[in-house]
Amino acid sequence: MDFLTTHHLGGLMLGICTFLIIGIFHPIVIKVEYYYGTRSWWFFLILGILGIIACLWVSDLFWSSLLGVIAFSCFWSIHEIFQQEERVRKGWFPKNPNRKYKF
Repeated sequence: MDFLTTHHLGGLMLGICTFLIIGIFHPIVIKVEYYYGTRSWWFFLILGILGIIACLWVSDLFWSSLLGVIAFSCFWSIHEIFQQEERVRKGWFPKNPNRKYKF
């Protein structure tokens, strides 16, 4: 962390990490909707709430910000999982005919 602070790279690293987190959440939402359906939205809610709590407990600005990005990416995933259901209905993504897990 001292290297990032000394060379003023904290914002750049936070931007790169945010970009990667958003990129990682996109396929996660697709897979979760495929295997579990939209009833799994509460999973993202719980992760988001835990992320907010962790964000408030961490004193370092970089890590606290990163936890905030993860938390709000989880909250946004709740919206996206329902949008993914709509994309599946339109035929843009495959539907899982053998969904094993029903909530």
